[in-house]
Amino acid sequence: MAKFSAAQVKELRDRTGLGMMECKKALTEAGGDVDKAIEDLRKASGMKAAKKAGRTAADGVIAVKVADDNSYAVAVEVNSETDFVARDEGFLAFVNTVVEAAFAAKQTDVAALMAGELEAAREALVQKIGENISVRRVFLVEGGVVAAYVHSTNRLAALVALNGGEAELAKDVAMHVTAVNPQVVSKEDMPEEVVAKEKEIILAQPDMASKPAEIAEKMVVGRINKFLAENSLVEQAFVKNPEVKVGQLVKDAGAEVVSFVRIEVGEGIEVEKKDFAAEVAEQLNG
Repeated sequence: MAKFSAAQVKELRDRTGLGMMECKKALTEAGGDVDKAIEDLRKASGMKAAKKAGRTAADGVIAVKVADDNSYAVAVEVNSETDFVARDEGFLAFVNTVVEAAFAAKQTDVAALMAGELEAAREALVQKIGENISVRRVFLVEGGVVAAYVHSTNRLAALVALNGGEAELAKDVAMHVTAVNPQVVSKEDMPEEVVAKEKEIILAQPDMASKPAEIAEKMVVGRINKFLAENSLVEQAFVKNPEVKVGQLVKDAGAEVVSFVRIEVGEGIEVEKKDFAAEVAEQLNG
């Protein structure tokens, strides 16, 4: 059995990010040579996928699939590290495979969806492309008349379900959702904690300080109502015809909005910012 010191194990762990037992095994197989162990590990497919998994994948695309009868639709967000990879044919083919699988199973649990062949395909793609690839979210909207809109960049999409109406109307509303970004369908749907927070913000504004209590309360009510109108889908001016509200547009067609989902690539992901020199140095040391 090859001999190696605790310091060598630590060095290999620091340079690879792998666990102690994996490092000991690699050093044993490499005859105690740290550089050879690293080379061997880099040749192993598992090593590359594991290393890449620590890097932030905040770019990517959104893909949707709508049932022929418009009874349901799914949307998936698949992330990559760069927009260059997000345009790669192999990456886009993988995305298509994922959305087809989600659609067929009506599956929104990412872990369940990716179990088996899809995860193997993802890992193989990581090896080929050299970037972290992640299936981040899957959405399902069903019931009534369902349609989708995907922005030309494939980075922004929406699914909308209507009770009544036609698919084209649902698609128009989905386009509006991507453009205007409402928070809820109607003001009654706004969470109480959101309204309470907005009220707190309004009361803290400078022009409220000198107002009598009854005047301040009226101002708060007015501003809360404005906030709700601006963030409720049915209260918003329709993006293609600002003369009519979305709710009225849909009502005139004998329909009502049931639900919607708006998805934007990378939303909520915190991306670590590095200066260029530091990033180059890290790559050289890696």
